Amino acid sequence: MGGPRRTSDGQSRRGSVVSGLAVALGCVLFLGGFAWGAVLYEPYAVPADSMAPTIAKGDRVLAERVDGDDVHRGDVVVFRDKLWSDLPMVKRVVGVGGDKVACCDKQGRLTVNGKAIDEPYLKRQGPASPTVFSATVPQDQLFLLGDNRDTSVDSRGHLTDGDQGAVPRTAVQARVEAAVWPLGSLGMLEQASGFDDLPVGVSQRGSLSLITGMVVAGAVLILGGAAYGPIASRRGGKGKPRSGTTRGTGHGAAPRAPTGATPPAQRTPPGRGAGTAASGTEHGAATPGAQAPGGRPARADGAGGPGRGGKGTARNGG
Repeated sequence: MGGPRRTSDGQSRRGSVVSGLAVALGCVLFLGGFAWGAVLYEPYAVPADSMAPTIAKGDRVLAERVDGDDVHRGDVVVFRDKLWSDLPMVKRVVGVGGDKVACCDKQGRLTVNGKAIDEPYLKRQGPASPTVFSATVPQDQLFLLGDNRDTSVDSRGHLTDGDQGAVPRTAVQARVEAAVWPLGSLGMLEQASGFDDLPVGVSQRGSLSLITGMVVAGAVLILGGAAYGPIASRRGGKGKPRSGTTRGTGHGAAPRAPTGATPPAQRTPPGRGAGTAASGTEHGAATPGAQAPGGRPARADGAGGPGRGGKGTARNGG
């Protein structure tokens, strides 16, 4: 019957359609996520340990391309300033234009505009800085410190500069959002919640989480769709009849021989019987049931034949 076969064929086609759609959507999400990420983010390698333990030496990070005006306190930024170095550097913003940054209060904490800042990301257990300092940040400038205050060369080392160690906002190239290598450091950077109570607060997270979700979802759809197609086809194939067991002459069964026809195994090969009969006649052998003219049985020795019969008649006549 054709019912089960049509059902299995339909399931196979639906499986192929679903598989194709899943792979197509997965490619859009996967490639779209990568393209979006390439536009918004840039990878950087951190050559020093001035930001440890937040970012270790040799770590690879992803930093969102932002304008310096979008930077807030607590952000970890990539910047380039010719008075500091010719290479990009990574530091944390602790003060913006108009802020008074000082260290340390009686509990050894950093203060911004007289408010103590909790900094759980610091490597050292003692005061927030081994050196005492105080600076007022000029407008459109940023005061930057490393998380490893014992070894970091930062705004504290440039206090005698004209801008009291601050760098212009225009020097900022990107804001670090995550560490991506090595795998042990993989993860999003924690927001510096100690600056929440100050005006403007801290920056909102970028689109990296959404982009990561797109890439992961795309990869899952691609792999799942590619695997679903063969599985659906295999399941659909289980309902199809096996070859050789299908009923009817149209599906592999041998056709029946016509009534009265000689079975193939009993048929005389072409030319074989005819050749035997002809051979027997040529050697004078009589065929079974043959009769001589006149209705009398023919003799095997040929008596009564035209040649020998004539000779016998002549002898009897003499």
